[in-house]
Amino acid sequence: MSFFRIISRSHGTRGEKQMGAFECVRKVYQTDGLRGFYRGMSASYAGISETVIHFVIYESIKQKLLECKTASMMETDEESVKEASDFVRMMLAAATSKTCATTIAYPHEVVRTRLREEGTKYRSFFQTLSLIVQEEGYGSLYRGLTTHLVRQIPNTAIMMATYELVVYLLNG
Repeated sequence: MSFFRIISRSHGTRGEKQMGAFECVRKVYQTDGLRGFYRGMSASYAGISETVIHFVIYESIKQKLLECKTASMMETDEESVKEASDFVRMMLAAATSKTCATTIAYPHEVVRTRLREEGTKYRSFFQTLSLIVQEEGYGSLYRGLTTHLVRQIPNTAIMMATYELVVYLLNG
């Protein structure tokens, strides 16, 4: 039994008794032992690649935007000043990079979710990945991607623009 599965159930639904934190921990330990607390952890580690890919692409796009702005300012002899359009560009760069990174790394989300299901045939990251592809095809690794992107892209765009604004304000 997965720790995360019990946590999601412990919030209670109609007619179910709510489970406290200690009861939840005890049930996971009794069912799966210490290993139950770490189910799906390998898939979570695979998720780090999404963050790495996102930042590499984001920084690359940001560098290209800076080069274009610098080149256009040299032609007109203008001084470099941050404008609102710069932050909009950063938001677009963040949205683009997050879309690419999420699309590349999304299968780990599907695997992680399956590993956390209670009483399933899924045992390890690669075994689960292989089984999903065998039984459901490659397309199943991207099931739910659109919903995930709709949630992630605006959040990332706002977060990265806020980060850039704070860095700009702190640097004076």
